[in-house]
Amino acid sequence: MSGPVLAAGCVLWRRTPDRGIEVCLVHRPRYDDWSFPKGKLKRGETALEGALREVLEETGHPCTPGAVLPTARYLADGRPKEVGYWAAEAGEGTFVPNDEVDRLAWLSPQAARTRLSRPGDRVQLDAFLEGPAEV
Repeated sequence: MSGPVLAAGCVLWRRTPDRGIEVCLVHRPRYDDWSFPKGKLKRGETALEGALREVLEETGHPCTPGAVLPTARYLADGRPKEVGYWAAEAGEGTFVPNDEVDRLAWLSPQAARTRLSRPGDRVQLDAFLEGPAEV
């Protein structure tokens, strides 16, 4: 048995006109869940490279990484999985629905906390809200 499945993602955020912030969640039809944009690392890819690639692929937004957030560790299909996370500010982009991600939502942090399908994802959201939004 090999080691854990390695993945990475971001708590993607943007500023609102009233100086608040919104957090991006994506809906994956395969799992019918709402989560942060994330995905498995490609061979030879660093966790940060993978996180930035996955955000762009899943949301259509390039992003600027900031603070490192807690790593998520859980079982997925009976295998250990480790997902590295960063806070990342969204750049200009356009979401295009696809087979992997069919919906995207920009939500207030509290609404995002409620909508997250996996309670464990709240650890990353809480760490993002407690720490600096950018480095």
